[in-house]
Order: sequence, then C-alpha cells, then structure tokens
Amino acid sequence: MLHVLNPIPAEAIRLIVFDLDGTLIDSQKDLANSINAMLTQMGRQPLPEEVIGTYIGDGAGMLVRRALGDPDDEHVVEDGLNRFLAYYREHKLDHTYVYPGVFESIDAMRAMPDGATRSMAVLTNKPIGPSRAICEALGLSEHFFQIYGGNSFATKKPDPEGLNTLIAEAGVAPYETLMIGDSDVDVLTARRAGAWVIGCRFGLSSHTLENIPSDCLVDLASEWATALHFATKQK
Repeated sequence: MLHVLNPIPAEAIRLIVFDLDGTLIDSQKDLANSINAMLTQMGRQPLPEEVIGTYIGDGAGMLVRRALGDPDDEHVVEDGLNRFLAYYREHKLDHTYVYPGVFESIDAMRAMPDGATRSMAVLTNKPIGPSRAICEALGLSEHFFQIYGGNSFATKKPDPEGLNTLIAEAGVAPYETLMIGDSDVDVLTARRAGAWVIGCRFGLSSHTLENIPSDCLVDLASEWATALHFATKQK
C-alpha cells in the first residue's frame, strides 16, 4: 500500500539512487548463513535468521560486531569479519534474489515526463566487491551508471558523502535526486544531502523506517513508479 507524506515532483527528478540489501535484493538468508558460519567457526552458537536480519544495514563490520555481541576486543571483531567475508564471497548468491517488481519499476521510472532519461545508481553499505558481483550476476548492473559500496569512501551512509558524490557525477542538484531504501540510514542519508526519499516497508531493515519520516512509503517495489508520479497524477 502506498503512503504519501510529501508528493515527489517527478518532473524535477533526474537521478534515482537505490540501496541494495532490502531494496533491490533480498539477501537476508545468505547474510545470515554467512554470519552463522562465522559464529560456528569461532565456537559460538548460531543465531536465528530473523535476529541477524535486524543487524543488517550499517555495513559488514557492524553486522559482524552485533552478531558477536559487541565485544571490546577489536581483534575478535576483525577475525570475525575476515571469516564472515571469506564465507560470504563464496555463498553470496546461494539464495539471494531480486525483489519482484524491481526491473519493471526501474524501466517505468527511467523516462522523464519531458522525454529525457533519468540516471540511476546504487549506494550501499555492503562492501563494493560483493555488491558489484551480485548486481552483475542478477542482471542489475546494466541499469546503473555507478555502484558504490560501504568501502568506496572514507565514510558510510548515513554520512551523505557517497550520495553527494553521485549527485555531482550525475550533474544534478540535490532537489533533483531521489533515494530509495529500506532503512532509517537511507532516509537520513537523503535528508542530509537534501534529496527526496522513498522508504521500502518490504525490506530487511524496514522496522527502522519509523524513526524518521520518508516522503513516501511503499510495501512493494512495484509501487516505486506510482510513488514517484503520485503528484503528477493528482494534477
């Protein structure tokens, strides 16, 4: 169900930036399996997938730290991260899939009302290596002019550095930019950059969307285009 708080001016939007996990793809099972492989290797008890799901959204390092119970020993975290990444590199596509409606929505949002074409990109806190590999394997890469990950910059979302870089690369203004994501991290990133934002209530971190208002909330990826063009249809 579409919930509009602030209608997005579709005629102004020239750049759309997507989060990856929980927005374009459902990767929870592969992430959870990789975390539990790490925990087992370190002699710890595995965690329920639903619990691990609540740890996703702030990058691999924070995911591992949370799964380990936020230990004081940074060597433990580093060891866990290395084990997690080693397993995830081999198993990142075991169960991960593109959400229904994503490709159709991307196509529907590509064309602007004046006939121009919108630029599209990905900005995720997942490490860049697996992010690009997943996008390539699932047929997503060809739709984006750029894919940036959690280690592409000195900072991660919600710092707006990555989004500001994409805005500059696309040659647009913040007001002409729309971020689509499933967490308060994405909403806050958009707000700090001065961009519009759609929150995805179907995602992995959707429980956090209550923390800060989005311009629109959707329950399905197939509703993105409707959310974008809502103001136009109301005229």
